[in-house]
Amino acid sequence: MKVGLVSLGCPKNLVDSEVMLGLAKEAGHELTQDASTADVLVVNTCAFIDGAKQESIDTILEMAQHKKDGSCKRLIVTGCMAERYRDELKKEIPEIDEVLGTGEVPKIVGAIAATGAPVTFFRGAPRIPNPEPRTPTYIYDADTPRYLATPKHYAYVKIAEGCDYKCAFCIIPKLRGNYRSRPTDSIVREARALAARGVKELLLISQDTTFYGIDRGERGALARLLRELNGVDGLEWIRLLYLYPTTIDDDTLAAMAECDKVCKYIDLPLQHASDPVLKRMKRPGTRKSYDTLLTKIRSRVPGVALRTTFIVGFPGETDADVEQLTGFVGDHAFDHVGVFTYSHEEGTTAFDLVDDVAAKDKKARRNRVMGLQKKLVAGRQRARIGERARVVIDGPSSDHELVLRGRLMTQAPDIDAAVILTECDPSAFRAGDFAEVELVGARDYDFIARPVAEVL
Repeated sequence: MKVGLVSLGCPKNLVDSEVMLGLAKEAGHELTQDASTADVLVVNTCAFIDGAKQESIDTILEMAQHKKDGSCKRLIVTGCMAERYRDELKKEIPEIDEVLGTGEVPKIVGAIAATGAPVTFFRGAPRIPNPEPRTPTYIYDADTPRYLATPKHYAYVKIAEGCDYKCAFCIIPKLRGNYRSRPTDSIVREARALAARGVKELLLISQDTTFYGIDRGERGALARLLRELNGVDGLEWIRLLYLYPTTIDDDTLAAMAECDKVCKYIDLPLQHASDPVLKRMKRPGTRKSYDTLLTKIRSRVPGVALRTTFIVGFPGETDADVEQLTGFVGDHAFDHVGVFTYSHEEGTTAFDLVDDVAAKDKKARRNRVMGLQKKLVAGRQRARIGERARVVIDGPSSDHELVLRGRLMTQAPDIDAAVILTECDPSAFRAGDFAEVELVGARDYDFIARPVAEVL
């Protein structure tokens, strides 16, 4: 059968999608990117915030239409929304033939092969009520088939699954289960296999990447993993995403500084900088501890790029709290900042609080923080004009086929700005090539550059 899959949400969800595609292909099914020709459609959903839930519902309904207009015989819904609203989804959208939660990834082959019952069509957007609690335990390993959905030169590797933290705004521990690390040898074997397939950049992900190994009683496991991966032939860059402020230890920072393939890049979601807000969020840090940590990181890893995310509009947040946050952003010169507006989610402890910040105020506060960040970045970009740097080529720019798009070691794919290469022959470079460039300008958050020489 022809199987099509739509993956929504974060890279952690994308890895699950790649595993499902790999399992389907191994079982003899044909994969297709054309939903209209698929016999089976899979929607791997996200349910972290309201916007993600709505996108998931809209996509499910769009794919359901192919059961009427296309060749689709079965519609399967997987992922976080399936985990959170299993019974409600099947009740409200009867076109759905099968619902698989986050811990049921291996069941995808059986779900594809099953014979579906006759379908009645639902019209209108469904209302999704209360969640269903579950405790997933699944995590893939090096022997699990994967069909990479990323460009051939980079891949995400999930080194752990689940989360043990109880942040007030977050539903993920209920959707993904307790934290569980993969064995180091499994990750290294997967990295070698990916490198043999042409992967140049490895992105290590989990809900808290710096907690890696602690659940197994293996202190210092992440530093040891980085040193082993640094020796994998074929890899050029190893990037860490989703670190946590209380689990970054000195060994990890030392490994980042010493290992030439490990990107000097730290993705550290801090969520806020006001002590009262952090306390209500049930985050472990304080403004003072964050100041100390960021100073230590810059000292231990010279030239490091810092990325963080914040949430504005959390219940009880005041103008004074936002002032604390903007001051913090101004103090620390983050390379990349993302700001989310708070989403009041059932099943979280914050849901018991009054969602007392108006939507317009949440938006204004987000714009205030991002406006400041844009000004700060512009100044730092001007100071770098004329520098030479090494970039990886990701391929043609989406804006113009004669312009290439690349990234510095300090830029992650999809979430960060990029380097736009002009004054070059696009046919001289392939995705995954590395090149030396000169930074000649900037546009918004992106750098403009011209190639100086190809790096072999």
